[in-house]
Amino acid sequence: MEEKEEKVEVTLDSNDPTENFDSEKVDIENITAEEEREQEKAKEDYDASDIQVLEGLAPVRMRPGMYIGTTSERGLHHLVREIVDNAVDESLAGYCKNITVTLNKDGSVTVTDDGRGIPCNIVAKTGKSGVETVYTVLHAGGKFEGSNGYKVSGGLHGVGASVVNALSSWVEVVVYREGKIHKIRFENGGNVVGNGLEIVGDCPITKTGTTVTFKADPTIFTQTTVYQYSEIRDYLRQTAYLNAGLSLTLTDVRDEEPVSETFCYAGGIKEYVAYINGGKETVFDDVLYFDGKAEDIFVEAAFQPTKSSIFNMRSFCNNICTAGGGTHEEGFRLALGRELNNFFQFKEWLKDKDDNFLYEDLTEGLTVVISVKHPDPQYEGQVKDKLGNAEVRKVVSSVVGDKLKQWLYENPKQGRLFFERALSAYRGRKAAEKARKNAQSKNSLGGSMPDKLADCISKNPEERELFIVEGNSAGGSAKNGRDNYTQAILPLRGKILNVEKAQATRIEKNAEIENMIQAVGAGYGDHFDINKIRYHKIIIMTDADDDGSHIQSLLISFFFTHMRKLIEAGHIYIACPPLYRVFKKDKEKYCWSDEELDEARKEFSSGYTISRYKGLGEMDAAQLGKTTMNKSTRTLIKLVIEDVDECKDKVDLFMGKDPERRKEWIANNIDFSHKEDYFEEVKRSEKAN
Repeated sequence: MEEKEEKVEVTLDSNDPTENFDSEKVDIENITAEEEREQEKAKEDYDASDIQVLEGLAPVRMRPGMYIGTTSERGLHHLVREIVDNAVDESLAGYCKNITVTLNKDGSVTVTDDGRGIPCNIVAKTGKSGVETVYTVLHAGGKFEGSNGYKVSGGLHGVGASVVNALSSWVEVVVYREGKIHKIRFENGGNVVGNGLEIVGDCPITKTGTTVTFKADPTIFTQTTVYQYSEIRDYLRQTAYLNAGLSLTLTDVRDEEPVSETFCYAGGIKEYVAYINGGKETVFDDVLYFDGKAEDIFVEAAFQPTKSSIFNMRSFCNNICTAGGGTHEEGFRLALGRELNNFFQFKEWLKDKDDNFLYEDLTEGLTVVISVKHPDPQYEGQVKDKLGNAEVRKVVSSVVGDKLKQWLYENPKQGRLFFERALSAYRGRKAAEKARKNAQSKNSLGGSMPDKLADCISKNPEERELFIVEGNSAGGSAKNGRDNYTQAILPLRGKILNVEKAQATRIEKNAEIENMIQAVGAGYGDHFDINKIRYHKIIIMTDADDDGSHIQSLLISFFFTHMRKLIEAGHIYIACPPLYRVFKKDKEKYCWSDEELDEARKEFSSGYTISRYKGLGEMDAAQLGKTTMNKSTRTLIKLVIEDVDECKDKVDLFMGKDPERRKEWIANNIDFSHKEDYFEEVKRSEKAN
C-alpha cells in the first residue's frame, strides 16, 4: 500500500474528519506564542473597513453547513426535503392534496404541488414579488407570528427556499394563481435572471399551485450531485404516513425506463405502525390509534405491541422527526404507565403487594408513532431534534391517557394480553439484571476476561484497541501480527446470534455475545455505561466474503441495538483487509478493489502473480499486520449514525423476521444484470503470465 497514513472512511457522514497522522506536513516556524502576538499587533490598525457584511444569500454559500448540516450526499437530499416541506405546509393549511417529485435526466429535481401558489404580488418591505422575496431573502415566508400564512408549519425559520436557491446552479419557479402562469429564474446562487417574475401565460382559474425545479451546484456539493431514489422514496413515504390522505408521487426519468411510485395512506400513522411491524409477530392484530386536541395542539398516537424485544418509538412535531424525543414522548410515557398499571390493579392482575411495571416492561416490543401539530414549537439545541414545549407533555398525557383508559375497559381481552406481555418483559428484565451483575463483576480492567481474549499490555482505554475477528485461524494471525501493547484480539466462533430476531433471555445466554460484553466491560442495554469501556477503538475484522459481511452485519446490529452509545461516540470501526496481493520477485502491491488490481497489473506489466485473499487466515501474520492492523498503513471504516429511525428501519428490514419485505427491497434496489466474471478474467491473466 503506497499511502503511509491511517485513513478513516465514514459510512454515513462523509464530512467526518479523516484520521490522518502524517500524510501532509508543512515547515514549522520556530516562534513562541508571545512573539506571534507581537507580530499580529504590528499589522495595520483594525478599523471599520475590516468589517465584512455578507448580504443576500452570500452567507449560505460561504457556510452551507450552518443551514443544511453538510454538503455530502445527506445535505444534497436535504435540498429536496426543504422544497417538499414547503408544499406539505400547504397541505397542513388545508389546501394542497397532491405533491410530485421528479428526478430529471439533467440532474435537476422538480417539485410540484396543487396548493394555493406562492403569492405573486409585491411585498411592501422588500419591494419584490412574493416569489422573489421567498427565494432570495433569508427568514422570509408565511410562517411567522402575525402572518396570515401558516398556522402550523414544519419549517419555522423561513430559510428553506432561499437556502435551496443559494446552493443551486439554477432554480426555476412557476406559479399558477388567479388564472395566470407566473415564472422566474435564478442562476449562480440566487441571482435573478431577466426581469424577474413575469406572466408567461394563462391557466384555468381553478388551477393553482407551485412548480419548483432546481439543480444543485456542483461547486458546493463536490462529493456528489446524484440523488438516491431510495432515500427520497423513504422520506416521501414517511411524509405520506404523517399526513393522512396527502398523495406524494416520486418519478425517476433518469433511466430509459422511468420509475414511479405514489404514496397515500388514508389511515395515516395507524398504517405507519402496521408498516413498521410488517413481518413481526404481534401480540394482537389491532393497531391502537388515539387523537385529540387541547390548547391548540393536535395530538395523534398509534401503537401496537409485538413479541420482539425492541421498543421502537418514532415521534414528530409538524412532520419534523424529533429523534431526540422531547415533551410529547414524555407525555406518552406518563399516559401509558399510569393507565396500564391502574387497569392491571383494577383487574387485580397486580396485587397490592406488587410493584407497578416499569416503563421498560410496558414498552418492550412496542412500536409507537406520535405526531403533534403545534403552532409554536420550541426545540432544544441548534437542530430540531428534541421538542421542548412543556404544555405538550400534559396535552399528550391527557389525550392518550383518556383514550387508552376507555379502550382498556372496552377491550379487556387485549388488556390481558398487554399484561402478559409486560409480565414476560418483567421476568426477562430481572433475569437479565442478574446476568449483568454477574458479568459486570468480572469486567473491571485486570478482572476476569473471556478465555479467548488476547488482551493488550496498556491499561489506558484511550489507546487500547479491540479487534473482533472471525474464527481461530484469523485470530492466530492477528495475535502474531498485532502491536501487543495497544491491540487486543477476540476471536469469534462463527456467526453470532441475530439479536433482532432473538428474545432477551437467548441474548443473555449466547456465549459469543457474553464474551463481547465482558471484553468491552461496560454492560449493555439500559445499563450500558460508556465511561467503563476498556477500549476506545472496537474494530470488526472479518473475511472479505459473504460470510464475513454477514458477521459484520450481525455485529453492527448488536452494537446498534444494545450498545448504541459506542457508535454514537465514534468507537466502532470496520477493518478493511486487501482483496489481492500482486507480487513479482522482490516487489509486491496490495489491492483493495478491482480498480486497484487493474492499475497494479498495468504497473507490473508481465511475469507477476496474483493472490486472492478469501479469508484473513490466508494471510500470514506479517501481511495481516502490515495491511490491516498497522496504524500507519491500514484503512478503517468508522460507523456513524445520522438518522436513528432510518437505521432502525434498515436493521429491521435486513435483520428482522420479514423475508418477503427483504426480498422486495432487494428486487427493487439491487442490480443483478452485471455478470460476475471478473475473477475468471484474473485467472486467465494469471495463466497467461
